[in-house]
Amino acid sequence: MHLNLHKTFSTPHGGGGPGAGPICVVNKLEKFLPVPRITKTQNSYSLEYDHQKSIGRLHAFFGNFAVLVRAYSYIRSMGPDNLKKASQLAVLNANYIRQALQDVLFLAYEKPCMHECVFSDKNMRQYRVSTLDFAKRLIDHGYHPPTIYFPLVVPGAIMIEPTETECKDDLDQFIAVIKDVVREAGENSENLRQAPTRTKLRRLDETRAARKPCLRG
Repeated sequence: MHLNLHKTFSTPHGGGGPGAGPICVVNKLEKFLPVPRITKTQNSYSLEYDHQKSIGRLHAFFGNFAVLVRAYSYIRSMGPDNLKKASQLAVLNANYIRQALQDVLFLAYEKPCMHECVFSDKNMRQYRVSTLDFAKRLIDHGYHPPTIYFPLVVPGAIMIEPTETECKDDLDQFIAVIKDVVREAGENSENLRQAPTRTKLRRLDETRAARKPCLRG
């Protein structure tokens, strides 16, 4: 099991990662863990290499060091009670959005969620509006789009993941914008297909950008 250090442990997703955090295994798998192993002696730490059944050394066995230090500092400063409260508020915020939008966007799972609520573009397809169109239109309203097309098991997925620091007023404003965009999909869907219209650059050819990236500013 991988304990990702994002969200509750303060680290942002940031461009698809970093997927830093400890890897936990059951006792019977311990002998296969990579080397070196960091072990604690009486007054210090040392690296151990002598593990015959280990899968060997990984390229970056120490992980993303800066991210680990940040998460550790955050955990120590928050303490157990506040860390638990942060998680509870994130779950509360996600369920607030789920409840408010369940009759607006198509709700993928009709049950309480954890820190993420998942919708899809199913209700907007009749207007020839996709999840991508919906996300691009949110940019025109000043919002960075939520995670789209993930999880993969939900076609046209829209995964909204509010943090614990979002207040009710901010959540209500975000919900109102979502409702406006969905209403616009039914009234003037071309606006969504042309979005974003208020940014320096219009909609890019993402396939071409991935295949032929411009690596110079």
